[in-house]
Amino acid sequence: MSQQNNNYDENDIQVLEGLEAVRKRPGMYIGSTGAGGLHHLVYEIVDNSIDESLAGYCTEITVEILEGDVIRISDNGRGIPTGIHQKEGISAATVVYTVLHAGGKFGGGGYKVSGGLHGVGASAVNALSEWLELTVYDGSDIWFQHFERGHYSEQLKKIGKTDRTGTSVMFKADDEIFETTVYSYDVLLKRLREQAFLNAGLKIVFTDKRDPENIKGETLCYEGGIRQFVEHIHTARGLESLSGDVIYFSGSQGDSFAEIALQYNDSYNEIILSFANNIHTKDGGSHETGFKNAITKVVNEYGRKMGLLKEKEKLGGDDIREGLTAIISVKLTDCEFESQTKVRLGNPEVKPFIEKLVQEKLMNFLEENPDTAKMIFEKSLSALKAREAARRAREAERSKNAFGKSPMPEKLADCAERDNRYTEIYIVEGDSAGGSAKQGRDRRYQAILSLWGKMLNVEKARIDRIYGNDKLEPVVAALGTGIGEDFDIEKLRYGKVIIMADADVDGMHIKALLLTFFFRYMRPLITNGNVYIAQPPLFRVERNKKIYYAFSDEERDRYIDELSENGKYKVEVQRYKGLGEMDPEQLWETTMNPETRTIVKISMEDALRADEVFTVLMGDKVEPRRNFIEANAKFAQDLDI
Repeated sequence: MSQQNNNYDENDIQVLEGLEAVRKRPGMYIGSTGAGGLHHLVYEIVDNSIDESLAGYCTEITVEILEGDVIRISDNGRGIPTGIHQKEGISAATVVYTVLHAGGKFGGGGYKVSGGLHGVGASAVNALSEWLELTVYDGSDIWFQHFERGHYSEQLKKIGKTDRTGTSVMFKADDEIFETTVYSYDVLLKRLREQAFLNAGLKIVFTDKRDPENIKGETLCYEGGIRQFVEHIHTARGLESLSGDVIYFSGSQGDSFAEIALQYNDSYNEIILSFANNIHTKDGGSHETGFKNAITKVVNEYGRKMGLLKEKEKLGGDDIREGLTAIISVKLTDCEFESQTKVRLGNPEVKPFIEKLVQEKLMNFLEENPDTAKMIFEKSLSALKAREAARRAREAERSKNAFGKSPMPEKLADCAERDNRYTEIYIVEGDSAGGSAKQGRDRRYQAILSLWGKMLNVEKARIDRIYGNDKLEPVVAALGTGIGEDFDIEKLRYGKVIIMADADVDGMHIKALLLTFFFRYMRPLITNGNVYIAQPPLFRVERNKKIYYAFSDEERDRYIDELSENGKYKVEVQRYKGLGEMDPEQLWETTMNPETRTIVKISMEDALRADEVFTVLMGDKVEPRRNFIEANAKFAQDLDI
């Protein structure tokens, strides 16, 4: 063990000048250096243009992915001020792109409402780009400045004349910082479409020009704003509306503005998306809490007023929100987010504002639209009955054992270790594969749970059907966490939950069913990073007792060439149609040995997208599922199905 340095003095205090802090700790400013952080660069510059739109000066934004994954974002706003900044002694535009916490979003006359990183966005993007080029059009002159990793050798300079106004930013993300510099068209399209919905009438033109022979793009402009957002969500998921037109209302309090759109559908799941100054607050906050409180109060009050609820009967918030899609958007002069990455709104004054708005407007709507009100009540009462049935089923499960725990499943071969930092459970389809896995495993820390028969598709079932289900109960009992509102990740018995199924269509279906179950009723397993997919090989390639396992056709062909010495010798190739074809030693070596296996962690960076995919793939509607499969068929070649 090395001797620690106890001399902690003034020489150990490090001062990071200018944008060095951003390059040293990029995650503090953009969340991560993975794909999420890479796309965040685009969001920050787009947010600046949208702030110009909110101020009433920008009507069109263009976003382009150019060859080499270069990004160009242009708008027709006022253009960043180019005059000399009194304090800094350089152009104000240069200040915005080189000085942290500099911009027009701290009060004064710049912006009443803004989204970006409060003066950090543009400079952070500049710091994390290999190069960035800024062009400003001020209605008279064209100004230009080139930066490299946040530094510049030449000041902002005039390069021509113009009668247009606006700003254009072109940059290349720095591969010294980011794990990947390749942008996802779909990820950017989703975010840009979201922004177009939230800013009714704003035109966003998005184009991907990386492949000159396959240029693609969309023009996004929605005069109906968040009303169309709700309709888009339902169309994308194949959900049927139950409440006629989208319900919409808005209101102001001082400088604060809020708008809400909602509609019921035929699913059992709620979708509530909240935004503050166009930023998606995925963890909610005061605006979302105010909305939930208010809708629960209004629907219960209306029910009593109309004699639809018995004296002691009360609908819970979960009952009322079953099958509800709602968008909540607030625009505030000063947003208080509870973290740098803005996932939760903190402004306490917003909660009573939203509560008052929803109580007044929604009550009026229900009174004026009795048919829609009746539908909401029937759906909510049905959800209440299902919840009560689920409670009875849950209590019945608890009463099976005096200690409130279900006995371990018959088909569970448990491990010796009890510390979930070291344990893992393989959920395996079929007795044959389960038998091989039990024999081949390391019994000290690997448990095996065999499943059989067709599993319940929970996307088409309420929670009362989950309790006691003979296919799902063994999974719940083995993991030990409970489900739904009873879920407690502290009780998880295995740190890794590994789904191991055949590499065919049936195997893919089993994976989808299990992941849907985890997503709907044990979601913290996914958000906490406990769920994995095993990757068994597709082929065994052998010659003269030299064996390779291949996980793709390309890998198989490469091994055949190597072992046959380019076709001179015969090579044996075995195609594994199922896990049961492997003996225990092969299964251990290829799929279960931590030293040699490949397992894929299931993450949920985008909960809404995951929710949409599960609804489309596992729901009742055939057409959206067909459209999804056709759109993503090009990715299926790697799955060998």
